[in-house]
Amino acid sequence: MKRKLSLPTLTKAEEEVMHIIWQLERCLVRDIIDNLGDPDIPHSTISSVVRILEKKGFVDHKAYGKTYEYFPLVAKEDYAEHGVKSLMEKYFGGSPKKLVSFLVQNEDMNLKELGELMKKLDQKKK
Repeated sequence: MKRKLSLPTLTKAEEEVMHIIWQLERCLVRDIIDNLGDPDIPHSTISSVVRILEKKGFVDHKAYGKTYEYFPLVAKEDYAEHGVKSLMEKYFGGSPKKLVSFLVQNEDMNLKELGELMKKLDQKKK
């Protein structure tokens, strides 16, 4: 049985930085700034966001003197699963069926995608 993941919610800025850390796997604050595409973002701002992510348990670091190399502790897939489950609980009463129905009704999911999803659900039941 898979353990239930209890993760804090990330702010938009924290999530943006976390996506870069997931992509790079190991990085310095300057690597994050380079990947944000805005060289005017102060180093101290990104450093603060990364320290918050560390306090929340999403990243850890290895120190090389005064230089810190950061790496993820939470897998992107685990955070995505947590987010989808949270979304389902908040807006669809915990029902995957209601979520899928919403996506189909709002044309966010075509028949091919729906078929693939149904196939995956059938495989999971077996």
